[in-house]
Amino acid sequence: MQITREDLNPCTVKLTVVPDPEQVREGFDKALKQISKRIKVPGFRPGHAPKAMVEGMIDEEALTEQAVDTIVRSTFRHALQDQGLEPHQSPSVDLKKVDRQAAHLEYEMKVPLAPIVELGEYRGLGVVRPDEEVTEEEVESQLEELRKRRGTREAVTGRGVQEGDVAVVNIKIEGEEGDGRNFMTVAGQTFPQLDQALMGMQVEEMKGLDLTFPENFQEPDWAGKPYHCQVTLRSLSSLKLPELNEEFAQGFKAENLEELRERLREQMAIAKRNMVQEYVNEQLMEALLEGSTVHVPDNMWENVATRRLQDYVEEQRQRGKTLEEYAKENGMTLEQFIEAIKREAEVQVKRAALIQEVAKKEDLKLTDRDLNEELFLMAREYETEPQQMLDMLKKNEALGELQFRAIFRKVTQFLNEHAESREAAPA
Repeated sequence: MQITREDLNPCTVKLTVVPDPEQVREGFDKALKQISKRIKVPGFRPGHAPKAMVEGMIDEEALTEQAVDTIVRSTFRHALQDQGLEPHQSPSVDLKKVDRQAAHLEYEMKVPLAPIVELGEYRGLGVVRPDEEVTEEEVESQLEELRKRRGTREAVTGRGVQEGDVAVVNIKIEGEEGDGRNFMTVAGQTFPQLDQALMGMQVEEMKGLDLTFPENFQEPDWAGKPYHCQVTLRSLSSLKLPELNEEFAQGFKAENLEELRERLREQMAIAKRNMVQEYVNEQLMEALLEGSTVHVPDNMWENVATRRLQDYVEEQRQRGKTLEEYAKENGMTLEQFIEAIKREAEVQVKRAALIQEVAKKEDLKLTDRDLNEELFLMAREYETEPQQMLDMLKKNEALGELQFRAIFRKVTQFLNEHAESREAAPA
């Protein structure tokens, strides 16, 4: 068996494997025997009919598929042992050539190794905390909005950005190193080009567009300059409450409008604290990634990117559109959009590796209480009961998501407690 090795990066090895002709012939023979057991030939017991007779009754494509699976299964472990590799996850296999007559088969195996994480300093990370005070203008503005809406939500799902929403936005300048910069903005109160681009965007949606930043923009090196940018909506929140009037206030056991205003102010303060905390968490993760060295196997982020692309394809199919049309609507070619999805997936996987490393270094272990609290939060997010949420996670074999969300919350809490924060300068 011939094995050619190529180290794609510190955590990903590509092996090109060419089994010996004898192994290929043996694989096809085994596949033929396995399939023949399922074929009924008059006068013969299953699996005992002459090879030539059975072979003429078998679909060649099905036989090849079975043989390839048999050959790969019988050789890939030997290939891993030969190279001294211990996969972190199941390797991906890509068939390159197969020729039964020539007894030739070739496949590539991408082997994921354990992530390599060299943590930078994670205590004392610097963050900017925006003002959390709820102003009278914000309260009055919300009172107007309450006439149009009913219900209270901290996080927006199922719709795009509307004027007045609070969004955490990542802006990446084309050609600039790094993963872009995050900003907490109020839709309709940034600057015209960005406001127009944000309207209608949904969480995790990306757009490519030209932006000319205002002279007074908060990032001095961007201020007054034109750039081609990738804009990604990280999170979206709304501060809207039910319609408001005197009669409605009394229905909520408030004696008058002023009492209801005070309740509104308190609820807005809680929501604003949560949104500010999301923004601070983004800064912490950005700083942690920037100050650390992280290598992850390609397979990990490629799997994440594939799932996200499949979700996008399905969403657009339901809307009667192609992914290419969707990309074009957002100022990107299909290739640019796919590349952006891949970059974002890699960033998220690296962040996950960092979270796990901090938890390990600080011995932050999950308790039953941590998991229960996270389950309740997930249930509230998906508008279901905790037991139904748990059943759904079990059914989809996604309990790992519950555990990661819980450890993510615990680690970010630790990072916040040890961060060096300063208040944002007045606008």
